[in-house]
Amino acid sequence: MRTQRQVVDYSLQKRAVLRELLAGRVGTYDVCDASPYLKNAARFHGEPTDQRCPICRSENLTHVHYIYGDELKQSAGQARTLAELPVLAMTLREFQVFVVEVCLGCDWNHLVEQYLLGRDGLAAGTESGPEQGAVASAAGPAHRRRREAQQ
Repeated sequence: MRTQRQVVDYSLQKRAVLRELLAGRVGTYDVCDASPYLKNAARFHGEPTDQRCPICRSENLTHVHYIYGDELKQSAGQARTLAELPVLAMTLREFQVFVVEVCLGCDWNHLVEQYLLGRDGLAAGTESGPEQGAVASAAGPAHRRRREAQQ
């Protein structure tokens, strides 16, 4: 998505949880604890994936997208389909999306990633934002010095 920014990936945390499970320091019941609400959200709003569940290995995982933001008011915390997110991103200034993977077979669930969406990202994406400007200005003198040294 064009306005997706500030992405946080939780794959290292997932690997750590799975490592703890395989080492026997954590039980299956501790990691396979999806609530009935999460399972229903996965059934009705989730996006099926091609990834197998790391616990039972018999079901494919489903991604559920939860949205949060001040402009959402009563809609905050609802699960939305992936197709609804671009429409909301063009309608709202900014909102947070949390992606949770769920196995409907064994109840495994884990936060996969979170990111921001919204119209505010369009202005930052078309112009050079403060981070991009700082990187460009910091790299500028170094490039000039290298060019001067080469000549």
